[in-house]
Order: sequence, then C-alpha cells, then structure tokens
Amino acid sequence: ANAFRRILISEVPTMAIEEVFLYNNTSVIQDEVLCHRLGLLPINIDPRLFEMKGEGVEADAKNTLQFKLKMRCKRNKKAPTGTTNPEEIYTNTKVYTRHIDWEPLGNQREWLKGGVKFCHDDILINVLRPGQEIDMTMHAVKGIGSDHAKFSPVATATYRLLPEIQLLKEFRGAAAEKLKSCFSPGVIEIENGVAVVKNARLDSGSREVLRHPELAEGVKLLKLRDHFIFTIESTGAVDPLELLRERGSEQGKETPQRVCLTTVLVESLDTVFRG
Repeated sequence: ANAFRRILISEVPTMAIEEVFLYNNTSVIQDEVLCHRLGLLPINIDPRLFEMKGEGVEADAKNTLQFKLKMRCKRNKKAPTGTTNPEEIYTNTKVYTRHIDWEPLGNQREWLKGGVKFCHDDILINVLRPGQEIDMTMHAVKGIGSDHAKFSPVATATYRLLPEIQLLKEFRGAAAEKLKSCFSPGVIEIENGVAVVKNARLDSGSREVLRHPELAEGVKLLKLRDHFIFTIESTGAVDPLELLRERGSEQGKETPQRVCLTTVLVESLDTVFRG
C-alpha cells in the first residue's frame, strides 16, 4: 500500500513549467519567487502525449509546451468617481492563469486540437500597480515528483485501514443515542430501538467512545489489515483514477517491481469498477 502511495507522489509524470525567460518584471515579487510560483501551476494536459526532455536537448513539439505572459498595469480613466476599489481604479491589476497564452511549437496545433490550458483559470499569480509590467516566455516539460515536487500529480495521497466496529452487547435508549453521538455521522444508527453498526467505513478513528466506561466495555474497535482505503487528491492535471492506473516511470524505463505493482493495482481497480 505504501508503495502505491510513493509511486503516486514521486513516479507518475506530469507537465510543469521548467524554464522561464524573463524579459521584464517590475512587480513587487522578485524574479526567483515569481518563477517558482509559475512552476507550481498545474497544467491540464495528458503527459503521455510528450517525451522526457533530456539534458542538452533542444525544445521541440514533442517535449515542450511554450507559454507567453505579458501584462502592464495602467490607470483606468473611466473609473467611477470616489471609488477605492483597485480593480476599478486600475486595469490589469491582477494577473491570473487565464492571462497566460499557449504558443504552439511546430505542429502542436494539429494534434492538440483542444488547446492547452491550466487546470484553473483563476489562480492568482501576481498583483500589479500602474507602471508595473511583467513580460516572459515559459517552457513546460515532462518530469516526475522525485526530481522536483512541482511535477507531483497529487496534492495529497494517503491510505488507511478499513475500520471494524464490533458491538459486544446491546445498546438501547439513552445508551444507544450516546453511542451514536460518539462516532461520525452514519457510522452508528438506531434500528427498532437498538444501536447497530451501519457503515464502519465512515468512522474517523476518534476513539471517543473509549472515554465513556459504560460504553467502552461493550465496544471493540479494530482495523482490517488486508483492506486499504486510499485518498487521492489530484492537482487537477490528471484524474485520480487515471493516476492509479498510470504506471510509475523514470525516463521511460520500467522495473519489474513497478510492472508487478501496476498489474495488481489495475486488477483491483477493475474489480472496484465492476462492483
């Protein structure tokens, strides 16, 4: 289970901004900080369409995505009288991901017909004031999280064992209501006046019930050692289920261990989908 988690974090490739050609930056954010922020922007593109860009290899249509960003803040001559809202007083005061333009390289426009965008068009990159300007060209390449965290396709990837709750005695009336309140909503329900375990999977593991001696002696909290629950929060570039299917790779090479893990994982996913 931990091998799956580690592969999701550091071995599944994505596309991220690697090189920034900064022509002008008069904003309050330093060049290095601004470039770092750009590298963390998730790009909505299938990384399987691209090749790894080796060291010293020229950028081309198969290994690089090129973006352009050029904005200058000015005073809005048509701003309402007396307003103090910077977005009304100035134009181009906030720089978002939607202001970044994709510039196709070679024949990319032919096989990337849907275009290339960032996962969210409202990510704030910078704030400008009159006279301030940013002008840059960016190159995004394919990489994996073990090289740099910006290539990691997941924000969080965690797993836990499936909880198992056993009621050793019957709980009725006030005791049943108190037992129900000790667990997350939906875990314990009352049927025909008796407390029953409805869905142990919803349990958060708080163990609140053990604080009450009158309840603790009638409840046993366990974990199923062969049932893992994965929680995967994608950055948006790749769907979480696709991340699980995606095979860990490094420079296009696969190890027997990774192939084995992928086979087991895909078989498990197929079982879940059919169920």
